Amino acid sequence: MHSDEKDWSLIIKPRGNIFELNLEELWHYRDLVWLLVKRDFVSFYKQTIFGPIWFFIQPIFTTIIFVLVFGNLAGFSTDGLPQPLFYMTNIVAWNYFADCINKTSTVFKDNAQIFGKVYFPRLIMPFSIVISNLVRFGVQFILLIIMIAYYILFRGYHPNFTWYLLLYPVMIVLMAALGLGAGMIISAMTTKYRDLSFLVSFGVQLYMYITPIIYPLSSFPAKYKKIALLNPMSPIVEGMRLGLLGKGDLTMGTFIYTVVIVLAILTMGIIIFNKVEKTFVDTV
Repeated sequence: MHSDEKDWSLIIKPRGNIFELNLEELWHYRDLVWLLVKRDFVSFYKQTIFGPIWFFIQPIFTTIIFVLVFGNLAGFSTDGLPQPLFYMTNIVAWNYFADCINKTSTVFKDNAQIFGKVYFPRLIMPFSIVISNLVRFGVQFILLIIMIAYYILFRGYHPNFTWYLLLYPVMIVLMAALGLGAGMIISAMTTKYRDLSFLVSFGVQLYMYITPIIYPLSSFPAKYKKIALLNPMSPIVEGMRLGLLGKGDLTMGTFIYTVVIVLAILTMGIIIFNKVEKTFVDTV
């Protein structure tokens, strides 16, 4: 062995092709994921008066507004469910998805300085965002469970729990994967087309109105229902509500369709993300 040869613990080299995902490397950097998740919490709530209480304030106030505007004034159907439960269930789910896609879509722009100086698997950034938002989702989910328990104990409400409740964690994973995949695609595109970054939050808000958040899928006329089901978030939201409250529109066909679409978008997002990460520093 030559004297200048050494055993290196880390070798940095370019990927041979965009399909070489090297997901095992993410596990080796799991400590960094934890640090990034912790950083998100500290930076987001630093110098705020209420701090983590905002986890509860936002869904509560949004639910109140939805009940007043869409439930009472507009008279939208809630599929026979108590209005606060219907809207809170949908809002908690949508908040998680919207946070995932909004924050993942600016990964390259927000972390350009770090990416340009330090090596680590770039996929760690979007994955840490999804995990960080999952913690926030968990806190808001506890609030939702408390509300359901209140209606059961004091309002005589009896949710029709079925085996669909077992699909609830699956729906969370599908929602996270959809937000992650779509966010990475948008993030890759914004490195070249900056205008897209201004449209993301606006587009996500519009997307909510074509997803059964303020109304159930059962209120759709039959000819429009099939179109609405092309939206992969529709079966996810309906399935989550079906699992928790016993009312929702989910079939095996729409579930399989959603899984296929989500996996396709996630795979496409990872591939595009890996391709752009090689040259994005030159364009951001």
